[in-house]
Amino acid sequence: MSLTRRMQVVHHHEQRMPMETAIKVAFATTDMVHVNQHFGSAKSFALYAVDPERTELLEAAEFGNLSQDGNEDKLSVKIQLLDGCAAVYCQAIGASAIKQIVAQGIQPIKVHEGSVIKDLLADLQAEMKSGPSAWLAKAINQSKGPAPERFDAMAEEGWDE
Repeated sequence: MSLTRRMQVVHHHEQRMPMETAIKVAFATTDMVHVNQHFGSAKSFALYAVDPERTELLEAAEFGNLSQDGNEDKLSVKIQLLDGCAAVYCQAIGASAIKQIVAQGIQPIKVHEGSVIKDLLADLQAEMKSGPSAWLAKAINQSKGPAPERFDAMAEEGWDE
């Protein structure tokens, strides 16, 4: 099982948001609007940088069709994609997946079917401002933002022209 498509958002240097205190979160989604996927069988993820004032879409990644059970290999590719994420929002997640992502420092967050990503981002920002929960406080303290050198390397390769 492999990643079939991956899109990273590239900004011109002047457009890039300074998000040194941002954390990275992922959403299991097929439409980039709602959390509408089980983690293990998710066809795609949207990854965002979030700080108390701003959100920024970093990338979207797509996988092939997967069943929810019987294919443990599917988890390793998804967990690799989520490297550096503080949390992943999904409709449901199995015990094996929870164990694996928690071991990577990623907080699984189950939400109701059809939860709107924009609303979840706003709730996360409100929590950052009002006093974060234990997992979020830990993530904020460990965060260095979404790797600004990633953008510098892309600029050197001519992506910002």
